[in-house]
Amino acid sequence: MKKEKIAIIGLGYVGLPLARLFATKYSVVGFDINEKRISELQQGKDVTLEIENDVLKAVLKDSADSSNGLFCSSNSDDIKDCNYYVVTVPTPIDKNNRPDLTPLYKSSETVGKVLKKGDIVIYESTVYPGATEDECVPILEKISGLTFNEDFFAGYSPERINPGDKEHTVDKILKVTAGSTPEIGLKVNDLYASVITAGTHLAPTIKVAEAAKVIENSQRDINIAFVNELAKIFNLMDIDTHAVLEAAGTKWNFLPFKPGLVGGHCIGVDPYYLAQKAQEVGYHPEIILAGRRVNDSMGQYVASEVVKMMLKNDIKVNGAKILMLGITFKENCPDIRNTKIVDVIQHLKAYGLDITIYDPWVNSEEVKYEYNLEATNLIPKDTFDTIILGVAHKEFLDMNFNDLLADNGLLYDVKGIIKENVSGRL
Repeated sequence: MKKEKIAIIGLGYVGLPLARLFATKYSVVGFDINEKRISELQQGKDVTLEIENDVLKAVLKDSADSSNGLFCSSNSDDIKDCNYYVVTVPTPIDKNNRPDLTPLYKSSETVGKVLKKGDIVIYESTVYPGATEDECVPILEKISGLTFNEDFFAGYSPERINPGDKEHTVDKILKVTAGSTPEIGLKVNDLYASVITAGTHLAPTIKVAEAAKVIENSQRDINIAFVNELAKIFNLMDIDTHAVLEAAGTKWNFLPFKPGLVGGHCIGVDPYYLAQKAQEVGYHPEIILAGRRVNDSMGQYVASEVVKMMLKNDIKVNGAKILMLGITFKENCPDIRNTKIVDVIQHLKAYGLDITIYDPWVNSEEVKYEYNLEATNLIPKDTFDTIILGVAHKEFLDMNFNDLLADNGLLYDVKGIIKENVSGRL
């Protein structure tokens, strides 16, 4: 195994931690088309904050030679000598909530150009069952001119990265693996088992592994949708949803989900992949899409609740100053992919509100590029008619909100983490 050379295609939140881990035992080339990203990584800087700079620098090397360590490159020539290719690119949805496999297609083309006899291509990107063999493998065959399961082989090992989580790192999360043949399944499993301390689970087929991944996040999405619907019901009944969940949670088998905005690259996206495939085979999924509708509606719901609260307290809505605390999709990480805080902001803007976004974790240029919104990393020196705590960053937990609130100002807690002086909560 130690003689194997591994290419990681895509060095984002998933690819970089995996590349760093493999590099402790193997020769690894990390490939990404983003030249700025490569330049930063070559300097030992990870702007996603998933890998500490000193940990990254400890495995970096200056060339794509066969020695153990990680070489980062945007030149596909540097991956031509590898015999394992691990694809970790994003699998987003389009504006109509349909799977967009473009990054997967492009990365398969890149790998196809350097694919050799005996090579194994492993996909980690979340997809619907069948995508690896039905969508990616034909591209590999076409570009390389090689025959699948004769000249080259495929594997699947779904990523389970939780951005910003320093406890459940890639090596501590049990890894599901699969191969295009039983023999290749064992090879793929052995490769991951050599670095994953939490262990591995070898699935019987690639489709089983794909399905296992996509239902993980679909299940979580449905559970959150349930408590979001409860929050809407209990708010109409003037009942504290969090108090209800705390009481119900005293039963040993009650699932401890909380209401909230469901964004990010996984939970808010993956159910659409499963739903799309279900419809293609002639089944219209009801629970999965119902959960998506509920969760996708929560941005508008939060905005309307805030406006109702302001009107109830005689705050003039049009032109009122709002402070949005946080714009990332989750706490304590800079990840803004598919963040539903943006939905709240857009619906609030429709009421004519003046919104300031404060988030100490984000790259303001990235926020501007992705959403055309201005965000600051500095605490504003102003007062606001309403403060919305949208993300539970650790910096917000001990803030003195009174210093930022105008007279008769309101505090709305989306995350349900503030214990005192809250005007309203989800």
